[in-house]
Amino acid sequence: MTTTRLDYLRHGQPIGGTRFRGNGVDDPLSELGWQQMRDTVAALAGWQRIVSSPMQRCRPFAEWLAEQRGLPVTIIDDLREVGFGDWEGVARDALKRERRAEYDAFYADPVSCRPGGAEPLERFGARVAAVFDRLVAEHAGEHLLVVCHAGVIRATLGHVTRAPAVNWYRSAVDNAALSRFERDHNGDHLLVHNWRPRL
Repeated sequence: MTTTRLDYLRHGQPIGGTRFRGNGVDDPLSELGWQQMRDTVAALAGWQRIVSSPMQRCRPFAEWLAEQRGLPVTIIDDLREVGFGDWEGVARDALKRERRAEYDAFYADPVSCRPGGAEPLERFGARVAAVFDRLVAEHAGEHLLVVCHAGVIRATLGHVTRAPAVNWYRSAVDNAALSRFERDHNGDHLLVHNWRPRL
Protein backbone atom coordinates (compact mmCIF):
# COMPACT_ATOMS: atom_id res chain seq x y z
CA MET A 1 0.00 0.00 0.00
CA THR A 2 1.22 3.52 -0.77
CA THR A 3 1.84 6.09 1.93
CA THR A 4 -0.35 9.21 1.90
CA ARG A 5 0.64 12.28 3.91
CA LEU A 6 -1.62 15.17 4.90
CA ASP A 7 -0.30 18.34 6.55
CA TYR A 8 -3.05 20.25 8.34
CA LEU A 9 -2.16 23.94 8.79
CA ARG A 10 -4.20 26.16 11.09
CA HIS A 11 -4.84 29.68 9.82
CA GLY A 12 -2.92 32.61 11.30
CA GLN A 13 -4.34 35.29 13.56
CA PRO A 14 -7.46 36.95 12.10
CA ILE A 15 -8.43 40.58 12.51
CA GLY A 16 -10.61 41.38 15.51
CA GLY A 17 -8.58 39.99 18.37
CA THR A 18 -9.09 36.85 20.42
CA ARG A 19 -12.69 35.69 20.21
CA PHE A 20 -14.67 32.60 19.38
CA ARG A 21 -14.86 32.16 15.62
CA GLY A 22 -16.78 29.19 14.38
CA ASN A 23 -18.40 28.96 10.98
CA GLY A 24 -20.62 31.94 11.80
CA VAL A 25 -17.81 34.53 11.96
CA ASP A 26 -15.76 34.98 8.80
CA ASP A 27 -12.99 37.42 9.72
CA PRO A 28 -10.07 37.61 7.27
CA LEU A 29 -6.46 37.21 8.32
CA SER A 30 -4.64 40.14 9.87
CA GLU A 31 -1.25 41.17 8.48
CA LEU A 32 0.31 39.27 11.38
CA GLY A 33 -1.77 36.22 10.45
CA TRP A 34 -0.50 36.31 6.88
CA GLN A 35 3.08 36.59 8.11
CA GLN A 36 2.64 33.72 10.57
CA MET A 37 1.46 31.42 7.78
CA ARG A 38 4.14 32.54 5.33
CA ASP A 39 6.77 31.83 7.99
CA THR A 40 5.47 28.31 8.58
CA VAL A 41 5.17 27.26 4.94
CA ALA A 42 8.55 28.80 4.04
CA ALA A 43 10.18 25.98 5.99
CA LEU A 44 8.25 23.23 4.19
CA ALA A 45 7.92 21.78 0.69
CA GLY A 46 6.87 18.69 -1.22
CA TRP A 47 3.12 19.20 -1.45
CA GLN A 48 1.33 18.13 -4.60
CA ARG A 49 -2.02 19.78 -3.89
CA ILE A 50 -3.51 22.34 -1.50
CA VAL A 51 -6.94 21.84 0.05
CA SER A 52 -8.72 24.55 2.03
CA SER A 53 -11.67 25.55 4.12
CA PRO A 54 -13.85 28.09 2.29
CA MET A 55 -13.57 30.63 5.12
CA GLN A 56 -11.73 33.94 4.69
CA ARG A 57 -9.07 33.13 7.27
CA CYS A 58 -8.04 30.12 5.15
CA ARG A 59 -9.01 30.32 1.49
CA PRO A 60 -7.17 33.50 0.36
CA PHE A 61 -3.90 32.22 1.80
CA ALA A 62 -4.39 28.76 0.26
CA GLU A 63 -5.05 30.30 -3.16
CA TRP A 64 -2.05 32.62 -2.83
CA LEU A 65 0.25 29.74 -1.87
CA ALA A 66 -1.11 27.55 -4.68
CA GLU A 67 -0.26 30.29 -7.16
CA GLN A 68 3.20 30.78 -5.63
CA ARG A 69 4.04 27.09 -5.85
CA GLY A 70 2.18 26.21 -9.04
CA LEU A 71 -0.12 23.74 -7.30
CA PRO A 72 -3.81 22.89 -7.76
CA VAL A 73 -6.12 24.06 -4.97
CA THR A 74 -9.42 22.51 -3.90
CA ILE A 75 -11.97 24.18 -1.60
CA ILE A 76 -14.02 21.82 0.58
CA ASP A 77 -17.01 23.24 2.41
CA ASP A 78 -16.94 20.56 5.12
CA LEU A 79 -13.54 21.86 6.28
CA ARG A 80 -15.25 24.96 7.73
CA GLU A 81 -14.89 25.43 11.48
CA VAL A 82 -17.35 24.01 14.02
CA GLY A 83 -20.36 26.23 14.73
CA PHE A 84 -20.17 27.89 18.16
CA GLY A 85 -23.78 29.08 18.29
CA ASP A 86 -24.29 31.79 20.94
CA TRP A 87 -20.53 32.15 21.41
CA GLU A 88 -19.88 33.24 17.82
CA GLY A 89 -17.88 36.47 17.87
CA VAL A 90 -17.73 36.69 21.68
CA ALA A 91 -14.35 37.62 23.18
CA ARG A 92 -12.77 34.84 25.19
CA ASP A 93 -11.98 37.20 28.08
CA ALA A 94 -15.61 38.36 28.20
CA LEU A 95 -16.82 34.77 28.47
CA LYS A 96 -14.37 34.04 31.25
CA ARG A 97 -15.43 37.16 33.12
CA GLU A 98 -19.19 37.12 32.59
CA ARG A 99 -20.07 33.44 32.06
CA ARG A 100 -17.27 31.60 33.81
CA ALA A 101 -19.31 28.56 34.86
CA GLU A 102 -20.52 28.05 31.29
CA TYR A 103 -16.99 28.52 29.93
CA ASP A 104 -15.47 26.03 32.39
CA ALA A 105 -18.24 23.49 31.77
CA PHE A 106 -17.53 23.59 28.02
CA TYR A 107 -13.85 22.81 28.43
CA ALA A 108 -14.60 20.08 30.98
CA ASP A 109 -17.14 18.41 28.66
CA PRO A 110 -17.36 19.97 25.18
CA VAL A 111 -19.74 17.24 24.01
CA SER A 112 -22.52 17.73 26.56
CA CYS A 113 -21.95 21.38 27.50
CA ARG A 114 -22.25 23.04 24.10
CA PRO A 115 -22.99 26.77 23.72
CA GLY A 116 -26.63 27.41 22.83
CA GLY A 117 -27.25 26.67 19.16
CA ALA A 118 -23.78 25.19 18.62
CA GLU A 119 -23.12 22.44 16.11
CA PRO A 120 -23.04 19.06 17.91
CA LEU A 121 -19.41 18.09 18.33
CA GLU A 122 -19.89 14.51 17.19
CA ARG A 123 -21.67 15.66 14.02
CA PHE A 124 -18.82 18.06 13.34
CA GLY A 125 -16.33 15.26 13.91
CA ALA A 126 -18.14 13.02 11.46
CA ARG A 127 -17.99 15.58 8.64
CA VAL A 128 -14.31 16.29 9.30
CA ALA A 129 -13.45 12.57 9.44
CA ALA A 130 -15.27 12.05 6.14
CA VAL A 131 -13.07 14.71 4.52
CA PHE A 132 -9.90 13.03 5.79
CA ASP A 133 -10.98 9.63 4.51
CA ARG A 134 -12.04 11.09 1.17
CA LEU A 135 -8.72 12.89 0.69
CA VAL A 136 -6.74 9.75 1.51
CA ALA A 137 -8.85 7.70 -0.90
CA GLU A 138 -8.76 10.20 -3.77
CA HIS A 139 -5.09 11.19 -3.41
CA ALA A 140 -3.41 7.95 -2.39
CA GLY A 141 0.37 8.24 -2.41
CA GLU A 142 0.33 12.04 -2.49
CA HIS A 143 1.41 14.73 -0.01
CA LEU A 144 -1.31 17.34 0.59
CA LEU A 145 -1.49 20.61 2.52
CA VAL A 146 -4.87 21.24 4.18
CA VAL A 147 -5.46 24.84 5.30
CA CYS A 148 -8.09 24.84 8.01
CA HIS A 149 -9.07 25.58 11.63
CA ALA A 150 -8.17 24.53 15.16
CA GLY A 151 -11.40 22.59 15.54
CA VAL A 152 -10.83 20.74 12.28
CA ILE A 153 -7.34 19.74 13.38
CA ARG A 154 -8.59 18.59 16.79
CA ALA A 155 -11.37 16.52 15.18
CA THR A 156 -8.94 14.99 12.69
CA LEU A 157 -6.55 14.20 15.52
CA GLY A 158 -9.44 12.49 17.29
CA HIS A 159 -10.32 10.53 14.15
CA VAL A 160 -6.77 9.36 13.53
CA THR A 161 -5.97 8.49 17.17
CA ARG A 162 -9.52 7.29 17.96
CA ALA A 163 -9.76 9.74 20.84
CA PRO A 164 -13.32 10.46 22.04
CA ALA A 165 -14.70 13.93 21.31
CA VAL A 166 -14.81 14.83 25.01
CA ASN A 167 -10.98 14.88 24.96
CA TRP A 168 -10.40 16.96 21.83
CA TYR A 169 -9.98 20.32 23.57
CA ARG A 170 -7.10 18.97 25.65
CA SER A 171 -4.87 19.53 22.63
CA ALA A 172 -3.28 22.92 21.89
CA VAL A 173 -3.54 24.14 18.28
CA ASP A 174 -1.71 27.44 17.75
CA ASN A 175 -2.13 29.94 14.95
CA ALA A 176 -0.17 28.87 11.84
CA ALA A 177 0.85 25.58 13.48
CA LEU A 178 1.02 22.36 11.49
CA SER A 179 -0.03 18.80 12.28
CA ARG A 180 1.07 15.95 10.01
CA PHE A 181 -0.95 12.79 9.49
CA GLU A 182 -0.10 9.73 7.45
CA ARG A 183 -1.86 6.62 6.19
CA ASP A 184 0.18 3.56 5.26
CA HIS A 185 -0.28 -0.20 5.32
CA ASN A 186 -0.61 -0.08 9.12
CA GLY A 187 -3.40 2.49 9.10
CA ASP A 188 -3.53 6.13 10.19
CA HIS A 189 -0.84 7.86 12.26
CA LEU A 190 -0.07 11.24 13.78
CA LEU A 191 3.54 12.17 12.94
CA VAL A 192 3.78 15.79 14.11
CA HIS A 193 1.45 18.05 16.11
CA ASN A 194 1.32 21.83 16.65
CA TRP A 195 4.64 22.52 14.91
CA ARG A 196 5.88 25.97 13.99
CA PRO A 197 9.38 26.98 12.90
CA ARG A 198 11.57 28.73 15.41
CA LEU A 199 11.95 32.31 14.25
